[in-house]
Order: sequence, then structure tokens, then C-alpha cells
Amino acid sequence: MSEHGLALSEPVPFDVEELNELDSIWSEKFLRAFSNPWKNDILPIKTIELICVGLSSACTNMQESSTRRHIRAALNSGATKEEILMVLKMGAVMSIHSVSLGAPILLEEAKEAGVSPTLKQVSTPSCDKMKQIGQWNTAWDPFFNLDPLWTDQVMDCAVSIYAGGVMSAKLVELLSIAFDASITHMYAPGTRRHIKAALKLGATVEEIMEVLKVCVAFGIDACKLSTTILAEELASFERRSTETST
Repeated sequence: MSEHGLALSEPVPFDVEELNELDSIWSEKFLRAFSNPWKNDILPIKTIELICVGLSSACTNMQESSTRRHIRAALNSGATKEEILMVLKMGAVMSIHSVSLGAPILLEEAKEAGVSPTLKQVSTPSCDKMKQIGQWNTAWDPFFNLDPLWTDQVMDCAVSIYAGGVMSAKLVELLSIAFDASITHMYAPGTRRHIKAALKLGATVEEIMEVLKVCVAFGIDACKLSTTILAEELASFERRSTETST
């Protein structure tokens, strides 16, 4: 067993070396709480690490070091290249939430200003496919109405992700919950929609709670970043102080 109560054969999810050196007592408490999902057997380790890959790499985070660390851990836990690549794609297309937010506001303000958008009628096979497989979000209707051709191009990317059969529908929903509930995103409409879908697909309340706990565990990445800087700056300060005193 390590000093944090983790068996050496178990995956240690986060590196808290600097924090441990700065405050070992609080570090142990922190790691005990935040590493809980890795130790309680509610979600498979592979699922947890795929979630972590998504949280690290998503367009709302883009943390290189944690992305690499969790890709390595996901591979070690049995994740395939295709599964990891799908997670990376999901993290990229969640940028669509910018237009989910902005398009309704644009329509409201255009109406207030007395300006009418030019509505276009075009074929949208990819949007139709997303509706067919149950992945269409009615929050997308405003920007679909504003630019159906562009929306269909975006959905063409999405269809290839969600209709590929790489993961179970339930796992896709658990990952989607993590993306939307993540501390760097906190997108309530999507979180609710994907929780509802996950429950319908057989996910338990306990499993969904574990997904949310993994999102919370990313507070360790913030602490890792900041305590590394603090340790480096303390060492530099001490060197300068020593040089000045001599």
C-alpha cells in the first residue's frame, strides 16, 4: 500500500507529489476524497479513464499533460484506439454549445431590432440522421433555422461519431454528462438531457453520481498545476535569498 491507501497495483489517478511535499496531511485527505471513484468499483476503470481523457482534451479544457496521462491510463485499462479517438472527437464537437447559446439570442435580438433573417430551404440528410438515431437536440433548432447547410455539415461530423457503434449508447451518455457537467463547462441543459437519456438506457443513479464525482476530481489538476509552480518559485526564491545573503 502507498501512504495514501492505494494498492500499488491500482491506478493512481493523479500526481500530487508537490502538494504532498508542501502539505502531506492535507494532500492525503485530498487524494482520499478525490480518488474515490477509482476505488469503489461502481464504474470500470476504463470508463473512468475515458471520461478523464474527455475532460482533459475537451475544447473547454485542452490540458496536454493530463490528456497524455489519462490516454496512457485508458490504454493500460483496456481502451482501444477507436474508443479514445471517439472521446477526442466528442470533446471537439462540444464547441457547438457556443452557437447553442448564441443563436437563440441572435434571433431574439434580431426580432427586437426588426431585422428578419433570410431562411434557407436545403437538403439536410445528416440532421435527419441525427434525429433518426435519437441524438438531435431541439436546442439546435435556432441555428438550424439560421443556417441549415452549415448545421448539416457539423452534423455530418457528429453522425460519424455517434452512429459508428464504437461504444454502447449508455457509455456515450455517461461521457456526455461528464462533458456538460465539467467544471470548465457547466452546461445545464445538456447535463439534464444526457442524464435523462442515460437513465432511460439503464444507467443507475449511482453510476451517474460517479461520473459527476470524476468531474469533481479534476480539481486535482488545478492543484497539480499551481503547486508545481509554487514549488518551483519557492526553490527559485530560496536560491536568490541564499545568493543575496552570501
